[in-house]
Amino acid sequence: MALLGNLIARSLRVRKQFKLPVASPYTYQRHTLRQLLDRGQYTAFGKHYGFADILSREVDFIKAFKERVPVHTYNEMHQQWWHRCQQGEENVTWPGKVKYFALSSGTSEAASKHIPVTQDMLKSTKKVGFKQLCSMTEFNIPPVAFQKGILMLGGTTSLFEKGDYYEGDMSGISAKNMPRWMSNFFYKPGQRISKRPKWEDRIKLIIRKAPQWDVGTVCGVPAWVQIVLDEVIKYHKVKHIHEIWPNLNIYIHGGVSFEPYKESFQKLLGKPINYIETYMASEGSFGFKARPGNHGIKLVLNAGIFYEFVPFNSENFDEDGNPKQNPTTYLINQVKEDVDYAVMLSTCAGAWRYYIGDVIRFTDAKEGEIAIVGRTKQFLSLCGEHMSIDNMNKAIDTVSKKLNITIREFTVAGFKYENLFAHRWYIGCDDPNVDVNEVKKIIDETLCEINDDYAVERTSALKEVFVELLPNDVFYDYMKAIGKDGAMNKFPRVLKNGALKNWEAYLSANHVIQ
Repeated sequence: MALLGNLIARSLRVRKQFKLPVASPYTYQRHTLRQLLDRGQYTAFGKHYGFADILSREVDFIKAFKERVPVHTYNEMHQQWWHRCQQGEENVTWPGKVKYFALSSGTSEAASKHIPVTQDMLKSTKKVGFKQLCSMTEFNIPPVAFQKGILMLGGTTSLFEKGDYYEGDMSGISAKNMPRWMSNFFYKPGQRISKRPKWEDRIKLIIRKAPQWDVGTVCGVPAWVQIVLDEVIKYHKVKHIHEIWPNLNIYIHGGVSFEPYKESFQKLLGKPINYIETYMASEGSFGFKARPGNHGIKLVLNAGIFYEFVPFNSENFDEDGNPKQNPTTYLINQVKEDVDYAVMLSTCAGAWRYYIGDVIRFTDAKEGEIAIVGRTKQFLSLCGEHMSIDNMNKAIDTVSKKLNITIREFTVAGFKYENLFAHRWYIGCDDPNVDVNEVKKIIDETLCEINDDYAVERTSALKEVFVELLPNDVFYDYMKAIGKDGAMNKFPRVLKNGALKNWEAYLSANHVIQ
């Protein structure tokens, strides 16, 4: 493994010396859409919407595509097209049969989504992964890190055969198609452990076997990675994780903002490490942090995914975050910084003008770098306060820093209160000496400072803010109770409607809150 690791590190250093030709972002995206339309023109979807005719319009094929093809949510795409793929039909929205379906419930849907994963999408994901590996030469990463194990804390890698296709976590599909050299030399915890269906069983084995591995990189959702590292430290009676893995240099994370976790995460370490954010979902791999410092995630624009960006405003979305038809969309060369956009994809897995549900903001439009600021259905605007997940994360981060406390989970709900409105924050904190009134004050002041709409509504319709401090285990136990424990699941930052009622009923039934 040391020899292979040295070869990888040396190859990356040599590659960095060569300046490869780079096209403009628009050129990459125009070429990508043409390729997608060309491959998709003989599918049922392509014939229905006239892809061949769209392609014939050499100059305006992008305009024709946007005019001909309607936008789709998951439910619309599945009910109209993807269910046929599950029945074994080929050439529905992408050439051939779909061999894999990734199960994804996200944070806002009750039932599991079935997202098609094609061979072309697997190639796309590998291409993005290779680009990310090459970008690591920009970071202060010692060459020895490339010789060490990579601990991937994902869902079970066991896949379930469903007649003509397999379904399971995207991590399982990726593991099944992982290069052999990667699986044999670097991948931890290994196939034997990762195939176990129960998250708790996998974690117990990882905790016990941790000293047997020389881990240089950890990948996973922040909340669950913290749990694992904390348990490893406690089980082996050490001060920090670097006493177990002295060569740990890289943490690759994604799925949720890392800011609320960073302070508590660093307490588990014995020395500084590199934090590299990625942008991945069951629908594909979209980008990664390519430069150190306060730079955003760089979108990969030539890997079989065509992007449209929809301003996240009342013209394009209703008050519940549902998209309206015929939205205004922008291409990569038309976007502006500091504007919130919902992401729409057309992909080599047969998604067409498909809302993924994320809301992003360009931090550097020229470089195609973004920050993920929320979800289309996870925001609070009961009376015009327009409070995004990004706002909430900054408020919690400020509380953590000012009070020097560890907050690992939180969620926010809005409700009617005395003929007006109120917010209730549920915050996970195990420190018994925290003053709840001080937490409330910091949250309120921070939000008023960073969100003008919130500040205005706090003087009128948004009458009150409540804070409930709960043990962190309450959040994890609830996820387990609803069948969503494990590394691929995230606690929703906003609770509404039925999800809120279920959460409140759980807290009441377990005597957490009366």
